[in-house]
Amino acid sequence: MRQATVKVGDVMTAQPHACNTRDMLVAAAQIMWDHDCGCVPVVDDDGKVVAMITDRDACMAAFTQGRTLGDIAVVTAMSSSVVTCKADDSIDDAERLMRQNQVRRLPVTDEGGALVGVVSMNDLLRIHERHVRTAAGAGSLAGTLGAIGAPRAGRLTTAAA
Repeated sequence: MRQATVKVGDVMTAQPHACNTRDMLVAAAQIMWDHDCGCVPVVDDDGKVVAMITDRDACMAAFTQGRTLGDIAVVTAMSSSVVTCKADDSIDDAERLMRQNQVRRLPVTDEGGALVGVVSMNDLLRIHERHVRTAAGAGSLAGTLGAIGAPRAGRLTTAAA
């Protein structure tokens, strides 16, 4: 069984990159490319998390509007609401929030709503795998999914993609 003492702050990505509501989607896409992620927190001018923007959000905005990412503001494509957690929340609480809201990633905020991290389903799978093993010692589904979602060591270039 998982150790109850594991907190979101123990597994989250600290100091993630974010974009502003006034940025264009090309800026969000550049962050996703540079940092091998599929989602970027969106903050307002005060640094408070107001939304998340995913690679799918950006793609669908470009497709449905028939415009380039450089011509579309983040605010027009970002989620309309955001679910957050705190670094001292348990990973069980984070999992519950993800299930209830059908999201794969949660921005982690301080008491004032400022961004301090991001916790993903993959982060939770990796910690789960460390504490729960199959009887045969083989990899579990959680381990497989965690490994698939692990940060890549290298990056494909656009020419190789």
